[in-house]
Amino acid sequence: MSTVKLEPSLVEELRNSLRGELILEGDVNYEDSRKVFNAMISKKPAMIAKCVDVADVITAVNFGRENNMLTAVRGGGHNGGGLGICDEGLVIDLSRIKYVRVNTSNNTVRVGGGNLWGEVDHATHAYGLAVPAGIISTTGVGGLTLGGGVGHLSRKFGLTIDNLLEVDMVLADGSVVTANKDQNADLFWAVRGGGGNFGIVTSFLFQGHELKTVIGGPTLWPIEKTEEIMKWYHSFIHHAPEDLNGFIATMVIPGPPFPEELHGKKFCAIVWCYTGNPDEFDELFEPVRDLKPVFEHVGEMPYPVIQTLFDGLLPPGFQWYWRGDFFSEIPPEASKQHFKFGSMIPTPLSQMHLYPISGAAARVGSDETAWAYRDAKYAGVFVGIDPDPAKAMEITNWCKDYWNALHPFSMGGSYSNFMMEEGQERVKASFRNNYEKLQMIKAKYDPENFFRVNQNIEPKS
Repeated sequence: MSTVKLEPSLVEELRNSLRGELILEGDVNYEDSRKVFNAMISKKPAMIAKCVDVADVITAVNFGRENNMLTAVRGGGHNGGGLGICDEGLVIDLSRIKYVRVNTSNNTVRVGGGNLWGEVDHATHAYGLAVPAGIISTTGVGGLTLGGGVGHLSRKFGLTIDNLLEVDMVLADGSVVTANKDQNADLFWAVRGGGGNFGIVTSFLFQGHELKTVIGGPTLWPIEKTEEIMKWYHSFIHHAPEDLNGFIATMVIPGPPFPEELHGKKFCAIVWCYTGNPDEFDELFEPVRDLKPVFEHVGEMPYPVIQTLFDGLLPPGFQWYWRGDFFSEIPPEASKQHFKFGSMIPTPLSQMHLYPISGAAARVGSDETAWAYRDAKYAGVFVGIDPDPAKAMEITNWCKDYWNALHPFSMGGSYSNFMMEEGQERVKASFRNNYEKLQMIKAKYDPENFFRVNQNIEPKS
């Protein structure tokens, strides 16, 4: 697809065909509308279609296809690589397609394509329900779900895609389909981990789970204890009851709300989330306390609260650079590298996380959904973050160096939501043995590769 100079009459026709808003370069709200979560990404689309319903999405897809426009699809805009935006093309923005409808007869939750997870948590919590998601409430439902969905509840209830029952989608030809286990089952398989390659999801149907409160929060050890804590963690977490989840990190305490004596210091941290019987927690948690963390702030809280713990530290508009990999082990040589680079964290918000893949998330076969790494023990992410654009190169280099040091210990591919634009071989590695099947489904539903501003799966010719 090449950029095309459009006749003003065509643009005006599109504007008149939308119930939503068409934003062009030079419009008063253009600059705000083109911003994404990662301020390191600054792209200038020719137009942004702020869709308010499915009819708008159909209109925008047809316009982009008929006018040979590079087209990006934006949900929450949280994608690290900025793949919800493009230069000189069309952005189909779903941020106004928002609703959360809870069906108490079967605890299912219908969610619009433009919702953020905090909005879902707010609505479901009133009914004593939760849908497994990530760890930050400002994340978009669409991007996180289509990539897989790793988070606090993965060991107990599986990935987000394991709780996805159905999607409504606008395809590249402008048609609308429903995909579930009985209708368009191949497409339903593909969207559970295959990203935005196959169409625009305007509606998600999730299975909710009864969950009102959790016991959670961080424990911290000095960065010098990284190797000891990682060895213990690897042995402990995968044998712990599935009600207990904890992701391990190397990080700096940036400031409040943590105590002042911790500010600016580097730590090996574990952030816990327990969904079981509160009366059994202290006994279960005793091995953690035996390791004598220098800080523990673990307590009972509503589930939406643990989902927002990091929101205040990570608002939109910072510089972000991240890389990811899957890991099956944390050998001593790897934990040495974690200590080395954890000791060199360049800015207060830069960090590394390893999210455990076990329990319910590991009981699904690697070929049952497009998400191909069910045999991994961890989805790892290395993230350089800072509000200052002058620090962009510093955080990028630290992230790349950290990733390069750990990549030899990896399984070869990454959770796609933890990737920047890294080339086709990395995409193939991240879909593993599922890639060829995904190519065939792509060829069936998007043979011209209209939806290509993503971790792209090329149609099988």
